[in-house]
Amino acid sequence: MTSATPDTVTAARPAGGRPPLSARLLRAVFRGLPAKRHAVGCERGLAVPAGDGSPLLTDHYFPRAEGDFPTLLVRSPYGRGLPWSAMYGLLFAEQGFHVVLQSCRGTGGSGGTFDFWRNEPADGQAAVAWLRQHPWFNGTLGTVGPSYLGYTQWALALDPPPELKAMVVQIGLHDPHAVFHTDGALHLDNALAVGAGMGHQHRGALAFTGVTLRLRRRLRGILATRPLRGAYRPALGELPWLEGAMSHPDAGDPYWSGSSLAEAAEGLRVPTCLIAGWHDAIAGQSFEQYARLRRAGGENALLVGPWTHHTALQEGWPEVFAESLAWLRAHLCEDRSALRPTEVRVHLGGAWRDVDQWPAKSADVSWYPFPGAHLTRQAPVDNSPVESFGYDPDDPTPALGGPLLSPGAGPRDNRPLEARADVLTFTGPPLTEPLDILGPVTARLAVSTDTGHADVFTRLCDVDPEGRSVNVCDGLGRARTAGDTPARLTVPMGTTAHRFPAGHRVRWQISGGAHPRYARSSGTGELPLDATTFVPARITVHADSELTVPGLQSPRSDSPG
Repeated sequence: MTSATPDTVTAARPAGGRPPLSARLLRAVFRGLPAKRHAVGCERGLAVPAGDGSPLLTDHYFPRAEGDFPTLLVRSPYGRGLPWSAMYGLLFAEQGFHVVLQSCRGTGGSGGTFDFWRNEPADGQAAVAWLRQHPWFNGTLGTVGPSYLGYTQWALALDPPPELKAMVVQIGLHDPHAVFHTDGALHLDNALAVGAGMGHQHRGALAFTGVTLRLRRRLRGILATRPLRGAYRPALGELPWLEGAMSHPDAGDPYWSGSSLAEAAEGLRVPTCLIAGWHDAIAGQSFEQYARLRRAGGENALLVGPWTHHTALQEGWPEVFAESLAWLRAHLCEDRSALRPTEVRVHLGGAWRDVDQWPAKSADVSWYPFPGAHLTRQAPVDNSPVESFGYDPDDPTPALGGPLLSPGAGPRDNRPLEARADVLTFTGPPLTEPLDILGPVTARLAVSTDTGHADVFTRLCDVDPEGRSVNVCDGLGRARTAGDTPARLTVPMGTTAHRFPAGHRVRWQISGGAHPRYARSSGTGELPLDATTFVPARITVHADSELTVPGLQSPRSDSPG
């Protein structure tokens, strides 16, 4: 930690013009938000020097009113235009905050080269040093923002400046490797979405829309390319940081050294609010962050809604904004009137539920595959084969819904997917009473293959009385087998909250992949980015496979939502 807090004085209002017209127009269409407290001014294109002298372009939004106001630092690689100018610059300044919206180096006109994660800790400290030079900065600082804007918050929290009094990390990451890889499997859909968003959104709405359309037109060609390495370039252009991230599947590779900011939460005493979505592609990182913060013993909060990575900032924005504003006012303005009574609030079964502790108290419920496509609570007596299916990498099992960064994420009707010959389903009997699950879901699989190499995609679904099968959560693991001896692998399927109504059935869906969410398995063990030879695989599920879900006990309270 460095420097001292400046003396608190009533600061002169900064000079500046009106916020951008585009921000004001977008602000006008927002609904369900608190009433505006202040008119807003804006200073645009300020050059903040990084430690190496690179200019970090910054926009400063502020209340047009006399008095001291706390400051929010928002550091982004996505540009300073829409929607960030309206959702963060304008909305929070209206509520009585200075908002410093800064473009990360190499983006949005800032100097230097964007290198994904390597410069964020030092550049964040440089931004705070710049704030200390201004009379309107009263020494009370907070941070807020989603996705990579959460990563820049954790980067500052590695060495939190004394002025930092609150953080709000919305659907944010701390570990870039986990966005791109799981157990050696490449998250191809994530990689393409990140390449488009972080590589081009900062260039403006028209440029970003053009790249998005070009990626959509060329996606089929990208997915058919062998090897996959560099296949994105015709759509996304040269992005060295993306090539590097896709090329290093091992989290222990020196390439990733320093990328994970997990240690920032260890011992952190800055009050921190985490906001996540059950269908967000990086929700698992939010739960990891919360566990570390709880161990640190500070004041924290967790809100988890029925959102994907995108809908949290769309349909979910009224709840996300209200939660963020309440936390920031409590810790920067000494106004705790809007804080909820419990530390954790989750959305379950169409209602908001306050939870006394996280993980919630639950009793694990296990299900097992049984011949005839049945799912049973009765544990098996042996590890005999139950069912087999084929996986052909030339006709890979497609992805459908689930936690994605791209459009199409979230719950979907899985019946078209489950009609395929390369998808197994095991379905339990109709439930005689509702089953609430809240917490981590896990598959312990025993599988054998005829090639020695296979991916196994496992998904929990809810089947209604009409037969509609809707995905709840899922995960993927990689099997390495020898002969007929089954490999045993544990596949985390994410943390979820879901109510199975009476009359619905629990379904366990198993397949050989979800393409292009994950790069297809070659069947040979080659790295996904370099594979040129593809071998079909026969995958057999054995009886001692187990699906474990956390059955919820003793709910505290529900509120409509």
